[in-house]
Amino acid sequence: MQDLKQTIASPEIRIERTNIRNVAIIAHVDHGKTTLVDGLLKQSHIFRENQQVGELIMDSNDQERERGITILAKNTAVTYKGVKINIIDTPGHADFGGEVERVLNMADGCILLVDAVEGPMPQTRFVLQKALELNLKPIVVVNKIDRRDARVDQVLEWTQDLFLELATSDEQLDFPVLYAIGRDGVAMYHPQDERKDLQPLFETILNVVPAPRVDSSAPLQMLITALDYDDYKGKYAIGRIVRGRMLAGGSVARINRAGEVSRQKINLIFIYNGLRRDEVSEVQAGDIVAVTGIADANIGETIADLEQPEALPSIEISEPTLKMTFGVNTSPFAGREGKFPTSRQLRSRLYRELETNVSLRVVDGNTPDEFVVSGRGELHLSVLIETMRREGYEFQVSRPEVITRDDENGHLLEPLEQLVIDTKDTFIGVLTETLAARKAQLSNMVSDGLGNVRLEYRIPTRGLIGFRNAFLTLTKGNGAMSSMLLGFEPWMGKIGSTRMGALIASEQGPATTYGLNNAQQRGDTFIEPGTAVYEGMIIGLNARPDDLMINVCKEKQKTNIRSSTSDIAVRLTPAVLMSLEQSLDFINNDELVEVTPKNIRLRKRYLTHQERSRMREQA
Repeated sequence: MQDLKQTIASPEIRIERTNIRNVAIIAHVDHGKTTLVDGLLKQSHIFRENQQVGELIMDSNDQERERGITILAKNTAVTYKGVKINIIDTPGHADFGGEVERVLNMADGCILLVDAVEGPMPQTRFVLQKALELNLKPIVVVNKIDRRDARVDQVLEWTQDLFLELATSDEQLDFPVLYAIGRDGVAMYHPQDERKDLQPLFETILNVVPAPRVDSSAPLQMLITALDYDDYKGKYAIGRIVRGRMLAGGSVARINRAGEVSRQKINLIFIYNGLRRDEVSEVQAGDIVAVTGIADANIGETIADLEQPEALPSIEISEPTLKMTFGVNTSPFAGREGKFPTSRQLRSRLYRELETNVSLRVVDGNTPDEFVVSGRGELHLSVLIETMRREGYEFQVSRPEVITRDDENGHLLEPLEQLVIDTKDTFIGVLTETLAARKAQLSNMVSDGLGNVRLEYRIPTRGLIGFRNAFLTLTKGNGAMSSMLLGFEPWMGKIGSTRMGALIASEQGPATTYGLNNAQQRGDTFIEPGTAVYEGMIIGLNARPDDLMINVCKEKQKTNIRSSTSDIAVRLTPAVLMSLEQSLDFINNDELVEVTPKNIRLRKRYLTHQERSRMREQA
């Protein structure tokens, strides 16, 4: 990516396009990026006065709205004082860091948002480091200064320390600081200034973010950094034109990652305007565009001049850290609920995902019905699973595993992460005890003197698998956690399982109240009366370490003798209904999650008791 920025800023470039600015908004998750973009869009008057646009306008994906996070990087544009500002809204969650890495090279500057309470977090460091490597001009915005426990001065000091640590030149330490309440659509030069609108931020973007310096007469070059698709116009290749001009209907060269050149024709060219894509006949260097006509375009490829095809450096993306096996559904209920249950359909869908999901890796598994999918974290993989489930796919997945590697001396290395926890000081003991069992090492602890504490740990990635649910339980919901990959360290030894055994259905049929009542005397149940079960399906958590087979389809025997209490309804404890992420956290290595459009079921890898006994003997 550094090479690409040097290409853009090379001495041959001589024209400054003062009517355009390209800026990315970067931050840790939940620090207010998408809300701030809402304010920029609304105050640039791209909507009608009476138009109802709602909130989190850029989070158009269903899962983004449900989860409250940005998953995909998106482009928009506003106009202020005759200058077009192309805005790139990026994800804040570490699992989607690949989205940030591939789109930052379209920008010349960045707006770094920092929460006025939390301060710089692990992903803040990651995105700022990537931005500074690309020599983007930063603007720091301390957001949410209206929060009751805001500590603006302290957060600014932490942010300056982070710049001192990451900056590669003296110029990067000279950055403007603004203060904002993104939800109210206001920004100020000083916290005490009048809270009016976002004009200070608009003005700072114009004054600080450099205008693209381009050579429009040079041979065309454009790096494809994103893809989109619709049923009418086909595939869109999205990126920034580095040099030259592009004409609708013109012929270009497509250079793939292997360096192979093919002739292509550009059908349509679009530029961004608010939430719209406006069709244009010609664009030039500095513009962020979406083009159609290149049906087999992929991220990281170059669109170049047909006569002088020169490839741009491809996008380097950090390697994945977790993997899991996707397989064809082999349960007795297979094929009942999904539109796409076959291995051919599953394989086609997974490999199609690679076109747009640059952080993902897919390889064929040990059997024709299995595929090993690698991603940046549990959330990254679970979003893919949920997307496929909603599309009608039916499959089964294994427990996430870490991806290890060997060093030059043959020693086993595993991924290590920085874990940051903000919680109440009353939970320090129980968290420390739990994390110590997961091989975590406390590296820093800061208390604000008001009962709040920040704990920082170094922990192997496998120690975080299944920890998020335990964390919510241990802190009773009074805490926030986030993590970031630090690198690979020597293997830290075995981490023991802390989970109790499973309650396993021994018969196939509908679960009955009577059967579940018996099961609840042994532990917690995950299903409700009437749920269809099969042999080997996990229906609950045992109160003891061992797995227990139980017949939840059993009905109470009818007798001729009527007692005074026989008709009183059995009262069951409400079932523990687990989400997809909770299910992935829950299962052990000998268990699977069955995913269909209608249900998420837990099951044993080997369904019958005889098969499980035989596999234990062989092990």
